[in-house]
Amino acid sequence: MAVATNRQILLVEKPKDKLASTHFRLVESNIPEPKDGEVLLRVRYISLDAANRAWMHGATYRSAVEANTVMAGGAIAEVVSSKAEGFAPGDIVFGDTGWQDFAAVPAKHLTKMPRIEPLTHLLSVYGIAGLTAYFGLLNVGKPKAGETVVVSAAAGSVGSIVGQIAKIKGCHVIGIAGGAEKCHWLTSTLGFDAAVDYKDGAVYKALKAAAPKGIDVYFDNVGGDILEACISQMNLHGRIACCGAISQYDGVPSATGPRGVPGLIVVKRLTMQGFIVMDYMDQRDQALSDLQSWVVAGKLKVQEDVIAGIENTPQALIGLLAGENRGKRMVKV
Repeated sequence: MAVATNRQILLVEKPKDKLASTHFRLVESNIPEPKDGEVLLRVRYISLDAANRAWMHGATYRSAVEANTVMAGGAIAEVVSSKAEGFAPGDIVFGDTGWQDFAAVPAKHLTKMPRIEPLTHLLSVYGIAGLTAYFGLLNVGKPKAGETVVVSAAAGSVGSIVGQIAKIKGCHVIGIAGGAEKCHWLTSTLGFDAAVDYKDGAVYKALKAAAPKGIDVYFDNVGGDILEACISQMNLHGRIACCGAISQYDGVPSATGPRGVPGLIVVKRLTMQGFIVMDYMDQRDQALSDLQSWVVAGKLKVQEDVIAGIENTPQALIGLLAGENRGKRMVKV
C-alpha cells in the first residue's frame, strides 16, 4: 500500500543533559516536491551514529541540528523522481536525508551507490563506517606489521572494522569494549588478540597486561579517561587517530582526562591527528576495492544491528549512545 504522507521525526528540544525520547516527536507532513536540481528520495535505511548526538551541541563538520526541525542523519535511499541530470527512478544513493520517509535533496549532495544485496552493507562495511575505519587506521594510524594497535569502542560499527583491518595488516590487536560478552565476541569471532572491558574500571592495568610492549597505534573513538590510559602507554613515535569522543557527547562532559597530554606528546614524539572520512574520498574506489576483497575472502566479518520502524529511531540512537549495539546500528524505515 502506498504511503500517502511523509512521517518525520523532529528534534523538538535540544537536550541539556542525557538524550531522551521526549526530545523527539513523530509528525506527518506532505511528501515534498523536488525543485530543479533536486531528487525525491524514499528513505530505506537510516544510519545511526554517535555523531548524531554531537550535532545537537552545535556546528561540527556540518551545521548544528536546531530545535523543531527534522532530525539530521545519513541514509541509504531510492530515487522516486528526479529533476537533476544523472539520477533516475530506482537509483540507490547515500545522502543526508534526515529522519523521514521521503526527502527532496539537491543532487550535488548525493552519492550514487551500487545496487548490492544486502543494501545494509552500503551503510556498514562499504559505507561511512567501513571507510572511516579504513582511512583512519591506514592513512592516519599508519600501522606496520608486528606493531600493537589498540582501538576503543571496539565492538561498534567503526571499531569492529578497524581491529579486523589491523589484523589483516599483521598487527597485534587489542580492543576496548563494554562488557564481558562484547569482549569475548571480539576475540572469539573477530580475531582480536585481546580485549579489555572498560566496565571493570581498571583499563590502565588491563592494557598493560595485554600490551606489555606498549602501544604503537591507538584508534580513539571515545576520548576521556580511556584516551588518557592509552596515551600514557604509547611507544616512541606512536600514532593516535582521533575519530570521535563519544564519552563527551551525551550528558555533561567529563571534567577528567586526558591529563598530562602535552608533555607525553613531546617526550614520546607522538602524532595525534583528527580526521573526517570526507577528507579521503578521492581514494574511495581503492578503499572499497580492498574492503570488498577482504569480505569476499572471509577476512573481514560484517556485523550489523538493524532495527525496524522509523518510530523507533530515537530510542535506537539512545541505545547506541549507551553501548547497546554490536556492529553498525541502523533503522529500516
